[in-house]
Amino acid sequence: MAKKIDKRKKYFMVLDTETCPIDSTEEGVNAKNMLVYDIGFCIIDKKGNVYEKCSFVIKDIFVNEPIKMRSAYYYNKLPMYMQELASGKRILISLKKARKIIHETLKKYNTNIVICHNAYFDYTSLNTTIRFLNKGKYFFNYDIEIWDTLKMFYDTIYRQKSYIKFCIENGYMTKHRTPRPQAKAETIYRYLTDNTDFIENHTGLEDTLIEKDIFVNCLKQHKKMRKKLFEN
Repeated sequence: MAKKIDKRKKYFMVLDTETCPIDSTEEGVNAKNMLVYDIGFCIIDKKGNVYEKCSFVIKDIFVNEPIKMRSAYYYNKLPMYMQELASGKRILISLKKARKIIHETLKKYNTNIVICHNAYFDYTSLNTTIRFLNKGKYFFNYDIEIWDTLKMFYDTIYRQKSYIKFCIENGYMTKHRTPRPQAKAETIYRYLTDNTDFIENHTGLEDTLIEKDIFVNCLKQHKKMRKKLFEN
């Protein structure tokens, strides 16, 4: 049951998507080539308290595009989705209906802020999907602000010596020619919880529940940081 809305508080929506490629022959992960089959969101305050949460499985892709779904990176999770749809844990819904509910929820909590980790991917793949289905050009209304916890993280936690030390000691480094500490949500959450055994679920709703903690911890740093997706 959703908590009572306190109109004095500032609320945020944390959102995450899971995708499959339009063209499975394209190399690399390009958000412009991705179709969204799973959208999860939760409504939080700045302390991370959760007031509402929802998990949508997008029928237009999950059911109507079975060949494309075979190339989903987490294709092995499809039987789990079927079980959880049957139990009512997740809702099978059209992208159009999911979009409507998301915007209605934002209005309900009087917020125009949607937060994602590596927000460019979620923002772009949602736009790609809505265009693929000929349902519009943009998933979010023009007045919605997209915040990126990846940018917030880079300007705060990523600079901490303790985070760099944590990544070096546990081998959480990129595979670039000059290795750097990882910025994956899973790695950040392992650092925040001091739990190297943590495994990210890679399902929309469940991932928002770790990403909201990353957001809250970035705010706790009380440092100047970039927040908006297209903020340099």
